[in-house]
Amino acid sequence: MGQHHSHPKPTSPKSGSTGTWKTTALSSFRPTAPSKTTAFAMPTDNIFVPIQEDNILSQIPISHQHPVPRTGIEDDDLRTLHTNSFYANAFLGEQNQPIWTHPYYLWWGKGGKRAPDGILATWGMCVGHGETADVIYGPGDPAAWFSNPRKQSLILGARELDAQTILTTDTHLPFSVNINLKRGTTADSPKMTIPVVQGMSFVTAGYRNASPMIQTGGKNGFKDISAPIMIGRSFKYRIKDCDSRDWLLYVNPAAGVAYDGTMLTRIDPHTFILPSGFRGTIQIAKSPLGAETEVLYDQAYGTFVAEAQLFATATEAKGTYTFNYTKIGPAPLLMFALPHHIQSLDPDLKPNITKLQLQTTTKGIATAIWGDHLTFVEPSLPINMSFTPTPPATSSTTSPTPKAPRYPSDFLALLAPIAERDLRRCMAEEIPQESMYYAGKVLSKLATITYIIHEILSNTPLATLGLRFLQTALDKFIQNKQPHPLYYDDSWKGCISNAGFTGGPGADFGNTWYNDHHFHYGYFVYTAAVVGLLDPEWVRKGDGGNRQWVNMLVKDYSESEYKGRDYPFQRSFDWWCGHSWAKGLLESADGKDQESTGEDGFSAFAIKMWGKVIGDANMEKRGNLQLAVQARSFNAYFYLASTNINQPARYAGNKIAGILFENKVDYATYFGALPHLIHGIHMLPPSPPSTLLRPRPWVQEEWSAHFSNDRWKVEGGWRGILMANLALVDAKASFKFFRDGAAVEEGADGDGDGDGEGGWDERWVDGGGSRTWYLVWAVGLGGLGGR
Repeated sequence: MGQHHSHPKPTSPKSGSTGTWKTTALSSFRPTAPSKTTAFAMPTDNIFVPIQEDNILSQIPISHQHPVPRTGIEDDDLRTLHTNSFYANAFLGEQNQPIWTHPYYLWWGKGGKRAPDGILATWGMCVGHGETADVIYGPGDPAAWFSNPRKQSLILGARELDAQTILTTDTHLPFSVNINLKRGTTADSPKMTIPVVQGMSFVTAGYRNASPMIQTGGKNGFKDISAPIMIGRSFKYRIKDCDSRDWLLYVNPAAGVAYDGTMLTRIDPHTFILPSGFRGTIQIAKSPLGAETEVLYDQAYGTFVAEAQLFATATEAKGTYTFNYTKIGPAPLLMFALPHHIQSLDPDLKPNITKLQLQTTTKGIATAIWGDHLTFVEPSLPINMSFTPTPPATSSTTSPTPKAPRYPSDFLALLAPIAERDLRRCMAEEIPQESMYYAGKVLSKLATITYIIHEILSNTPLATLGLRFLQTALDKFIQNKQPHPLYYDDSWKGCISNAGFTGGPGADFGNTWYNDHHFHYGYFVYTAAVVGLLDPEWVRKGDGGNRQWVNMLVKDYSESEYKGRDYPFQRSFDWWCGHSWAKGLLESADGKDQESTGEDGFSAFAIKMWGKVIGDANMEKRGNLQLAVQARSFNAYFYLASTNINQPARYAGNKIAGILFENKVDYATYFGALPHLIHGIHMLPPSPPSTLLRPRPWVQEEWSAHFSNDRWKVEGGWRGILMANLALVDAKASFKFFRDGAAVEEGADGDGDGDGEGGWDERWVDGGGSRTWYLVWAVGLGGLGGR
């Protein structure tokens, strides 16, 4: 692995890859179209601005060879790549697993390789959309999982595509990519290009020198297709797919291309073909409402979305974020939005909501909206959230910053020896060295104990002892002296552990494969925020080297520069879906996934607090806005209250999503199937953002369904996690447990009384928590009652 520490200036992608087809496509659009949108003015106070200058730190070696090849990636040698993106399946593995844009999903047929029964063998791009009747459920009531079958509702292909066909991708951007299917490498070789953008209302294929082929799967093929309907220079067809579901097909020939509607010829039950040498675009869209849907698509056809760029502002407790779309063509854009988008849509845009709705796989019902840009408002950012627990009523208001809870002297007398014991135990135990994840958890635990000793117990000598130990332990990682040091990966553009170079994709939870970076690095960023608060000089030490190292971690999982050179924009957090994806460079039949909303939220909290400590107001605002968006999306898709309508009723009784994939939801974890594991991984770490993310009514429902009647009495540290979570609804009971181990007869019963089991067992605290913190946590949330 060669090393160097300078990078060339970023350059634009090589020309010739996408320009030709876009130029061809442009000539296919009709000259006029109705307007339903207004121009978007880029905000001057956009909070997505650079964190610090791109620069690989001298202690971080550079690796030019990653175990995962960049399969089919074109013209992007100098562009950052989006390892955790919704479209990553297009450049991973066999390249034939789906990409979910919601409400549609696309997958390359690849000749039918390993295709299940009933799937048509094809080299084209399969387009699927399922409905609620198609959902497959696992056993049990509520169901153990639900999934969506893979469908070939329609297939966009070409007669020239065969075993010599390759799939390539280009123009890799945070919310979009171009997918190409081509046979041959010359400038006039047959080629089709599909721009893929989250929320697109049409699936559009641009053709160059190809003979388009439209197919459907199933046993009997197309149920019906209408006569051609001329609309402008284009032709429209009404189609019933293999499931008798209605779609619209628009054929938009380029200028100078001879085509009339009768040239669409059926050659078998599954297949229609167009003439050879076609240039232009073909668009398809599902049409569930008949004429009412058709009139919408007729206003939008011929134009397609090519890119989305994110802008955001935050003023006091109000935040907004906007997707500004780049489109090709003059018509207004019709875009789909998810349920959490509709909840927070800018009131000025609500008149643009249409009646067109389509089911998604795991995100409820998507609704079509007119808009060349879509703006969403979060009115209650958690600007007052800090290192100590803040009740939900005050964590996101515009009132003056609340004072830290007052702790009575008898509680401080109880806390002091416990905190000292916890601190000295941490200092006596070795910080895990083999795992960035476990090291980060232990360091963050130590940081929290030190903070409590300094800020709540006011024991400066003891806090200084803990702080110096913490700084020394953290410095080993900053100097990159741990057994598995970090490398800058110049292939995929990111900071990775070298554990996977020899240990494979599972080493350190897949860090080398870009799994879980927001979990791993978020703990370090939080730790640094505490250290920087207690010792501001530490941030400036070594010409700001400590600050640069922490910023490097932030940039890796949450780069804020849209066209950053060394890290992709917002690697982990999907601003369109409203939550992060934990899966990195692993091909997946069910798409990206995440099983820990708690650590997702904690990673945003770490960004917020680090930004606050170093005086980076925009970073702090980004953390605040991300937390608000997470609170909305988690409660839409992960936390299944009795009022939740986005996940199937047959599954929602589980109360938690478990592992949420793009195509399925599984009541499970990757490390076990017991309820306290499935729910507990979403609870940890119990921390200030928990009060925002986890609403009390749902927490009560979850507890009653799974942990009441002594079901919380599980083995090991998971018991402490469950009881810390209980503080959100019954802080008195939680406090009593952490004070003396007393049992709670029912839990969440409002009075905190127990049956006096007695005796504290340190094994009830997980490796990332401490009894010290859980006591402060419970008291901060009202564990002492009205005192």
